Amino acid sequence: MLRCALLLLATCALLASAQFPRECVTPEGLRSGRCCPTPAGLENDPCGATAGRGLCVPVAVDARPHGPQYPHDGRDDRERWPVRFFNSTCRCNGNFSGFNCGRCRHGFTGDNCDQRVSVVRRNVMQLSADEKLAFVSALDQAKRTVHPDLVIAMRRFQEIFGPDGNTMQFENITIYNYFVWSHYYSVSKTFLGAGQASFGGVDFSHEGPGFLTWHRFHLLQLEQDMQDMLQDPSFALPYWDFAIGGSTCDICTDDLMGARSSFDMNSLSTNSVFSSWRVICESVEDYDTLGTICNSTESSPIRRNPAGNVNRPMVQRLPEPQDVAACLQVNTFDTAPYYSTSDESFRNSVEGYSAPQGNYDPAVRSLHNLAHLFLNGTGGQTHLSPNDPIFVLLHTYTDAIFDEWLRRHSPDSAVYPDENAPIGHNRGYNMVPFWPPVTNAEMFVTAQDNLGYSYAAEWPAQPFTVTEIITMTIVAALVVVAVVFAATTCAVRAKSRREGHQPLLVDQYQRYDDDKSQSVV
Repeated sequence: MLRCALLLLATCALLASAQFPRECVTPEGLRSGRCCPTPAGLENDPCGATAGRGLCVPVAVDARPHGPQYPHDGRDDRERWPVRFFNSTCRCNGNFSGFNCGRCRHGFTGDNCDQRVSVVRRNVMQLSADEKLAFVSALDQAKRTVHPDLVIAMRRFQEIFGPDGNTMQFENITIYNYFVWSHYYSVSKTFLGAGQASFGGVDFSHEGPGFLTWHRFHLLQLEQDMQDMLQDPSFALPYWDFAIGGSTCDICTDDLMGARSSFDMNSLSTNSVFSSWRVICESVEDYDTLGTICNSTESSPIRRNPAGNVNRPMVQRLPEPQDVAACLQVNTFDTAPYYSTSDESFRNSVEGYSAPQGNYDPAVRSLHNLAHLFLNGTGGQTHLSPNDPIFVLLHTYTDAIFDEWLRRHSPDSAVYPDENAPIGHNRGYNMVPFWPPVTNAEMFVTAQDNLGYSYAAEWPAQPFTVTEIITMTIVAALVVVAVVFAATTCAVRAKSRREGHQPLLVDQYQRYDDDKSQSVV
């Protein structure tokens, strides 16, 4: 009964495009453009200003030019995010965070957010049986629990006030389904009007430098939502080390992400809790032709058939450990045109449009992209992929690679392009659809020192380059020559010593032998 009640609540529209705090999406709130709520426990104190928590400030938006991939300026609610909806937001002080500064920054807890807490993301295969069960149960709880703060839009902004001008088109959604919805919203097409084909050459979270920063915050938000749900500030999302090679999905077991069904190779085993999950954001044809937006309605079960795409042998194997090692050696974060065609780009390599070594090849799919395609089902379709909870583990490992690259290379923030990246990907762009606004630049930092979490990960050694192999061969040859020369020299000297003394000994013994009467003494 409780589960049914939660699902019913999740699908009830609020009478009161994007996602925002429930208390801001009133006709008055949207018309004012101001979203600066008072934290719980305080009275009439926007952003907790008098308590020193934060201030209500104008939203800063990126005004620099974007790349040529998007030619429809002025037609999409996600442009200059989020000022089409709100132009004022809370800016929190110190370790306070959240839409009303009523939360602690990730990695901190306590009434004053001054107590540090350890959040360590570990390899899911190294969790104990109890830890695996706890993680799977937490994901399932997040799938069933209505988000306590956020609601999602059901219509574009021009229709957001409803037919009567006062019936706000927002609805509740569960914590995990919000995670799915926000990904869908970032990749959805630009609606150009009835009777016109929607524009699909836009993506606010892929095929650009923001791929890594966007998905980093996406995970961070889910992790913190689940910490609040579990009332455990140390809860950490584990990762799946997908760079193991071969054609076996090692996490596709019933104690983790679900084994293959015995009756349908494209379905999950009924022994897995995830076999009862249903996907959202599946009706893309309606979204594209009617201009509607994905809502919280659930439809089909998760589909998955690892290594089952016989038409594309390339995607029937997982990435290899040396692919990660090679990717981490690519020195440049991203290169023009900052797109899926970028060459010698770490970002494009880890995203998987370039070879792990950095060279762009349109036929290649590697690392992140290859892992998605390997799953061969819901997880291999961009607009649906987070519906398969493997998405979480796949992207925590992708983020771990990103964090290791930041740690090794210590890049200046200036290496992240501040203009001419695809729309949504400039350094100062507020990532769509997150609230309160957060820029790509804010996620372009090492996690442990700045974001309140870390990884317990071991990294494969980098295979030697041809130059290094030649150099080592030459050095080894020289060492062998030196050893042989030294050994020969020593042998010659030893022989010389023997040849210098042996005649005396021989003569003496021979003489003794010749002269039988001579005493040996």
